[in-house]
Amino acid sequence: MPFVHRSALPALCLSLILPWTFSVEAADPAPDPKSTEQQPAQRQPLPERSQEEAAALERQLPAQEQQQLQTGGDSFLALWKPANTSEPKGVVIIIPGAGESADWPQAIAPLRNKLPDTEWGSLSLSLPDMRSDAAQPRVVEAAPAPTDKANTAKDASTEAKPIEQVAGGESEVADRVVAQSTEEQVKADAERIFTRIDAALAFAEQQNARSIVLLGHGTGAYWAARYLSEKQPSQVQKLVMVAAQSPANGQPQLVELTPTLKLPTADFFYVDKPQAQKAALERLQASKRLKHSNFSQIPLKALPGNQNAQQEQLFRRVRGWLNPQNTDR
Repeated sequence: MPFVHRSALPALCLSLILPWTFSVEAADPAPDPKSTEQQPAQRQPLPERSQEEAAALERQLPAQEQQQLQTGGDSFLALWKPANTSEPKGVVIIIPGAGESADWPQAIAPLRNKLPDTEWGSLSLSLPDMRSDAAQPRVVEAAPAPTDKANTAKDASTEAKPIEQVAGGESEVADRVVAQSTEEQVKADAERIFTRIDAALAFAEQQNARSIVLLGHGTGAYWAARYLSEKQPSQVQKLVMVAAQSPANGQPQLVELTPTLKLPTADFFYVDKPQAQKAALERLQASKRLKHSNFSQIPLKALPGNQNAQQEQLFRRVRGWLNPQNTDR
């Protein structure tokens, strides 16, 4: 081995290390700045309000009251209470209104909890969020009028008319688009609700119910009436509507649906509310135009400051209509 002077050792070592360093850097190319950019995280769709409320009920209520009913590939929560008798009269399927849960404190919970003591089983449904409620018309603003005072009246008139016409045309097109979209959403809402009522009827039949009654509260009464009008299921014998309302985008309206129903229908309404009383009168007049009508109305009185008494009044009236032999109302 040839002799290497001590002063030349650092240069020799460096000459041996540098080629290895360059080869490693060549094998590991610089990262692509585009690939190192943080990709936006995929946002999971937010659960519907009705799903959150159903999950809360699952945590709060006894497991034996909970039923997961199937609608195709989906399921939803229903609250079931069998009749407290060996010979039940049937099942009352309760349909809540917009923004209400299957255990809503007004009307829904009191009826579902008390009906089993009157020989009726109760099945209270949870409904999906209404997509049609979110449809709002798009506002198209007209172009601002010219502010140059030097323009003559003739120039202003010739320029303003085309602007107004264009703005009006855009507004009409927007209104038609919104109306078409809303109509499609209402149909989608109806289909989702109808499949849940179908599942509820199938469950009631599994309980060997002798009679099945649909009971709707608020807009739930509208969906129950529309279901019966369109589907005409032979399993349902009666309809109960409590404080009935038509959804803002619902077509046909409730006053058009109730006269077409062939089964006995009870319309419970609060006389203290002028708007509700007016709508109830329209439904009554529409039913009177038919020769064979099974439509009847039962007035209720609101009891402000005494919710318990108001809910007890409703329960007694509904019980009296379902079981006519009970004179105690």
